[in-house]
Amino acid sequence: MATDTLKSNAGAVGATGGVRRLLLDNGALTALIVLVIALSALSGDFLTTDNLLNVGVQAAVTAVLAFGVTFVIVSAGIDLSVGSVAALSATVLAWSATSHGVPVVLAVVLSVVTGIAAGLVNGFLIAYGKLPPFIATLAMLSVARGLALVISEGSPIPFPDSVSHLGDTLGGWLPVPVLVMIVMGLIAAFVLGRTYIGRSMYAIGGNEEAARLSGLRVKKQKLAIYAFSGLFAAVAGIVLASRLSSAQPQAADGYELDAIAAVVIGGASLAGGTGKASGTLIGALILAVLRNGLNLLNVSAFWQQVVIGVVIALAVLLDTLRRKAGATPVAAGTGGNKGRQAGTYGLAAVVTVALVGATSFLHNGSDSTTPKMGLSLSTLNNPFFVQIRAGAQAEAKKLGIDLTVTDAQNDASQQANQLQNFTSSDLGAIIVNPVDSDAASNSVKAADKAKIPVVAVDRGVNKAAVDALVASDNVKGGELAAKTIGEKLGGQGRIVILQGQAGTSAARERAAGFAAGLKAYPGIKVVAQQPADFDRTKGLDVMSNLLQAHPDVQGVIAANDEMALGAIKALGSKAGKSVQVVGFDGTPDGLKAVEGGSLYASVAQQPTQLGRIAVDNALRALQGKKIEETVKVPVKVVTKQNVAGFNG
Repeated sequence: MATDTLKSNAGAVGATGGVRRLLLDNGALTALIVLVIALSALSGDFLTTDNLLNVGVQAAVTAVLAFGVTFVIVSAGIDLSVGSVAALSATVLAWSATSHGVPVVLAVVLSVVTGIAAGLVNGFLIAYGKLPPFIATLAMLSVARGLALVISEGSPIPFPDSVSHLGDTLGGWLPVPVLVMIVMGLIAAFVLGRTYIGRSMYAIGGNEEAARLSGLRVKKQKLAIYAFSGLFAAVAGIVLASRLSSAQPQAADGYELDAIAAVVIGGASLAGGTGKASGTLIGALILAVLRNGLNLLNVSAFWQQVVIGVVIALAVLLDTLRRKAGATPVAAGTGGNKGRQAGTYGLAAVVTVALVGATSFLHNGSDSTTPKMGLSLSTLNNPFFVQIRAGAQAEAKKLGIDLTVTDAQNDASQQANQLQNFTSSDLGAIIVNPVDSDAASNSVKAADKAKIPVVAVDRGVNKAAVDALVASDNVKGGELAAKTIGEKLGGQGRIVILQGQAGTSAARERAAGFAAGLKAYPGIKVVAQQPADFDRTKGLDVMSNLLQAHPDVQGVIAANDEMALGAIKALGSKAGKSVQVVGFDGTPDGLKAVEGGSLYASVAQQPTQLGRIAVDNALRALQGKKIEETVKVPVKVVTKQNVAGFNG
């Protein structure tokens, strides 16, 4: 009897010790569990089946990208190009299948081949060209993104319906992206743990020279490693585009950083030799859980960045402490790894600045007698701004103006570099569509000091004087959007508001218009307001999260059509039926959704007119003629009843 008791106690201790050892040996898993417990306590909407599946969907693209990056990091490399390769692969699929009638199966194969080809180029440059992995993949990041823009001409391309089903669910409950993530994770785990090339990755990452001397064909193995990374990036791009039903050339921008973070959080070392697919999956889930939970808690976008950064640091710190406590060889080399990691980030900063600086010198005029202008757009990953560019270019051609157009890619610092280049060149006038109204002020002040006229288009510039602001009446448009949703819901209902990019005048003015317009409808309750940065992907994710906390929502106001279209994807069959969505901008995709009934209305601007009028006013300022400080372009509510006759 005593023996049985001792055995029972020993078993209990062994089980407890096993759990303790599991947690100590998996710092990222411990961090994930703590996060889930904390968010479950803070939000009753977090720990539900639907929301957990939602987290899985949002983690899917990052996880698939990260599985491919795991191969590279295990072999002591780095791949910064995966986000751009994902976008390029998806663009190739949509472009070939939609625009050129290539059979969908062949288009998918072509897309995957594109990813593998990009990976092979990376591998060749690194293995045979002797380029550092950071430099080679940074170059591919730029090349792949540029090709995606060239192929798509800067506009989203509709995805084939058959491939778009990858964003649906199986059996009405299992999201296909989650299934793809699981399958790709199993493939990654099998490759790392059960194949010759997987063992080669660890050998190369542990000691490349020793691996070579032992007979391993290191160069050929590196070709295969980076090809795998490209393959996984292509799959991730297809999954992402399928969720949005369109391939967007700027999709997955910055996802490479999330992928690398997921791998490192999962326990891999940037020095190589360690890492596993399960750890990478946990790392991707940590990032998705954080963003999902913070959306549910309605945390400010500014604080979200702080919280995510702190939790990532704590997760990695926990794993580092675990390694030191285990007195492993990794602990002894921690200082070297830290130095190597710091060197990598330092090199990234130097190379990035050098590339931006080099790019700025490519804008040269052709004729000293031709009026020259620069137009800096916040992004060309949005049909609205593509139309502004088209209007500006058409007017510039008509007036004989040499117009240089740049894309800030929603990066305020990159736009500052572009504006600085405009100021230091021989341009006669500058037109700016600010990424951030405050961040653009110093650049505008510098242009003013250099006696260069500046015209702002669509968004104003804070704390700096511009010669003219050409914009739609965003406040009036916001009021019209609120009135439209209020009347449609009969003055009663629960709605959410998807806000634009923080810091821009357009986002603030539209939000002010929404608030002012809703005062006339006290029966309308705004249950949540969250930023989605004028982005369709973020609109989809944020709306998916908000639906977990507010499944009974009856209306959505989005500060632009891209976010509205993302919300429609999240709402599914509810859009246009039990939930009414109102957008803003009147983009071609938005008007198409209005015509189809999924988008109830769009407060339509006239972006081509904005571009045309901005060029006209810039030329008048350059010629010393008097111009109005504010030029307002009318807005109009477009519904299914009047969409046929609308021409933006």
